[in-house]
Amino acid sequence: MTNATDRRQILALVNEARRNGARLHRICQELGIGQNTYRRWTRGGQDQRPHAVRPRPAHALSESERQAVLDVCHRPAFASLPPAQIVARLLDDEQCYLASESSFYRILHAANEQHRRGRQAAPRGQGPPRRHLADQPNVCWSWDVTYLPTQIRGQFFYLYLIIDIYSRKIVGHEVFDAESMTNSATVIHRAVLREQCHHRPLILHGDNGSAMKGSLIHAKLEQLGVIASYSRARVSNDNAYSESLFRTCKYRPDYPTGGFADLDHARRWMAGFVTWYNHEHRHSEIRYVTPAQRHARLDTEILTRRHQIYQQAKRRNPARWSGNIRNWQPVGSVWLNPEKPTELIHDHKPLEAA
Repeated sequence: MTNATDRRQILALVNEARRNGARLHRICQELGIGQNTYRRWTRGGQDQRPHAVRPRPAHALSESERQAVLDVCHRPAFASLPPAQIVARLLDDEQCYLASESSFYRILHAANEQHRRGRQAAPRGQGPPRRHLADQPNVCWSWDVTYLPTQIRGQFFYLYLIIDIYSRKIVGHEVFDAESMTNSATVIHRAVLREQCHHRPLILHGDNGSAMKGSLIHAKLEQLGVIASYSRARVSNDNAYSESLFRTCKYRPDYPTGGFADLDHARRWMAGFVTWYNHEHRHSEIRYVTPAQRHARLDTEILTRRHQIYQQAKRRNPARWSGNIRNWQPVGSVWLNPEKPTELIHDHKPLEAA
């Protein structure tokens, strides 16, 4: 760190050398400084480096004034009050102004007296999201609940959807007229029985809704041998698979934007959507095979056949191909809330954008 005195001496040496015909970049090389540093010093600008030694401002509070602020804060009447309350009370009760609210905070912080008071717990950092790896079907499921509008304003149905993040297959869905722990437990139980994966290492990831974290849910998951995983509180993108699926559902061309007539109408429409999504929809993130095909481990055979067809087409008309043929390699393992690609475990392929 160059102090002000050394800086003035360096500027004098540089200016003298320039008057004698030396080039600026040669002078800076000899002195070990950059040309931009020299230009900033000549402009007289303030050194923005965090550890730079700066002169004390003329209007700064003196030591006696800083001590007066601490003495006021030490009064029993002000011991449990924040600086904003103290400043206002001094103005009203004593017609006294010692310093601004921000100055109170700085002085208390410098004296190591700015700490959380009261019984309220200090805020905690969210930390990284839960990350899970799925290398085969029925290893990690994602689930959530969304509103389905009705033709009566203010009335909604509740759609439960469970998706396998490896295959993108909808493994469980139900529509109810209320959201409750009982309905949640019913959907999970039926999905596990349908997939025949009870008492296997299965992770079920959801958000922090009350219908997903109640005691009845925990008891049902423990009974089925399912491991619960939850998104971070007040974080909306830790469950991207379910959110993306809801968007696909509600943007279907035949989605009743005017609302469902009744519960039976909603259930029939959802049954048709699930059939289309699982067995007809070519999903872009799994090389355009259907979720049911990938769930049944048929994607490797299908993609191999596509690759062979592309190779035959290229051999017939090689001039039409400027480079390699399209990538029809099967998608490998899938991550829930993946890290950056360079930080992933090297034994697995990074997850494409969900």
